[in-house]
Amino acid sequence: MGNQVVHFQIIGKHAPSLREFYEKAFDWKFNSVGGPADYSLVENAGLSGGIGACPEGGPGHVTFFVAVDDLASALSKIESLGAKNLSGPWPIPNGGQMATFEDPQGQTLGLVQQ
Repeated sequence: MGNQVVHFQIIGKHAPSLREFYEKAFDWKFNSVGGPADYSLVENAGLSGGIGACPEGGPGHVTFFVAVDDLASALSKIESLGAKNLSGPWPIPNGGQMATFEDPQGQTLGLVQQ
């Protein structure tokens, strides 16, 4: 089996109203992480996820994150295939790390090493 999708993010202009929408639409509950993006983790979506605000009022987007065993190797491989590293790697609370990249056609995706 290939690498699995393990996390998603929904980022928009106003995090509280996004949380309110998804709470009402899907009965999702949230655990605030805080920070400048007013980020919250979804507690009961069946897949790890989070909702937050765009930095500096940028456009909203949805990103999914794929689990990898070695983040540096995965970034090197996808860059050799024409992708561009957008950010990271950066540490995450459980001791792992994440990064985002743009695929050759302009979609943003993420990688996570847990």
